Amino acid sequence: MLTGILQLLFNAADLIVVGRFAGRTALAAVGSTTSLTNLLVNVFMMISIGVSVAVAQHYGAHEPDEVEQTVSTAMFMSVLLGVAVCLIGMGACKPMLKAMGSPDDVIDQSVLYMRIYFTGMPAFMVYNFGASALRAVGDTRRPMQFLTIAGIINVILNVITVVNFKLGVAGVAIATSVSQYISAIFVVLSLVRTESCLHLDIRHMRMHRDKILAILKVGLPAGLQSFVFSISNVVIQSSVNSFGSAVMAGSAASNNVEGFIYTSMNAVVQSTMAFTGQNIGARRFQRIGEIVRKSILLQMIIAGSMAVIGCALSEQLISIYAKGDVESIAWGVSRLRIIGGTYFIMGISDVAVGAMRGMGNSTVPMAISIFGICVLRIVWIYTVFSAYRTFEMLIVSYPVSWIVTLVAQYVCYGIVKRKTVAAMSSEEKRI
Repeated sequence: MLTGILQLLFNAADLIVVGRFAGRTALAAVGSTTSLTNLLVNVFMMISIGVSVAVAQHYGAHEPDEVEQTVSTAMFMSVLLGVAVCLIGMGACKPMLKAMGSPDDVIDQSVLYMRIYFTGMPAFMVYNFGASALRAVGDTRRPMQFLTIAGIINVILNVITVVNFKLGVAGVAIATSVSQYISAIFVVLSLVRTESCLHLDIRHMRMHRDKILAILKVGLPAGLQSFVFSISNVVIQSSVNSFGSAVMAGSAASNNVEGFIYTSMNAVVQSTMAFTGQNIGARRFQRIGEIVRKSILLQMIIAGSMAVIGCALSEQLISIYAKGDVESIAWGVSRLRIIGGTYFIMGISDVAVGAMRGMGNSTVPMAISIFGICVLRIVWIYTVFSAYRTFEMLIVSYPVSWIVTLVAQYVCYGIVKRKTVAAMSSEEKRI
């Protein structure tokens, strides 16, 4: 959780520096690229979830050789996927931003930012895949340390490139890309130097077919889910763009604040997944229910506390990004109070998703999320929002979709758990 919050603090520094020293259009340009960047990146990055589950299950079953092979496969995959995302992102960003209706006073800066940002994708993938392997065995300390060092360098470079050299959005993108390579170097060195089952031998690094399949079994559905999820966010961002740069800037600021709540909740989900995977590997099925119950409690405490703080201090928080811009601040406050106040619903829903993925089933939560979140939001935009075209009515699509998804995820969690335990128990009896 601290790692995620640190990462967001450094990302927030990007927006704060560019918003204060390069103006509203620069803030809108950087902030409005988030949904498109996620669309291009997350389908590949989410495959790292498969790495976490595969490593956790082998680790729980005390299979060190299998863990080492999984790490080798994962790191090789991360380099290939990173290069692919870099090339796709640099080529596709301009036509996709045009398709999203990005305003003329914003689009050129958005394209410049994204093209520089995507040069850091190989390092971004390497860090996330390596960090997933470390977290799967309970090592969350080192990924946090690596990200802290890289983030501090990012902030320093932001000030130098934007404030001193007046590079605007290009300076922020350069700082981000450099920091990603620094964090990637640290995570690779930690895997190379360790003598544990996570050891990475770069000279003999290769992909093992069975490990690729194991990683993709969980990671690919998660990636496809994130891809479709991002499409719905792109559609929403296109609707946000139609209200102009003030709404775009306010929405970008609010989205960054919301990220602190989401990241904190997602840390609980990742822990749910890792602990479920380890206990599945160790055949300790009775612990799964306890893991889920405690994770739900944590989500309610964490998200509830942050929602109260976020709503109470919404104007002050948005003002950090858009100081003096009264119009942008008002739009950001409106969004933050709707989404921040209801974010806990999604957090509780995602606990079930984490548990199912930890059991090795990523297809069911993918299908539910695609319908409950993505399809429902798009339908909302073309029906309810089309009839009542206000910014608030657009944003209400988020909590509505979370409620529907929560009910469906827990019904399916019960079914998946029962079938997984029954199947693994019968397999043990045959052995």
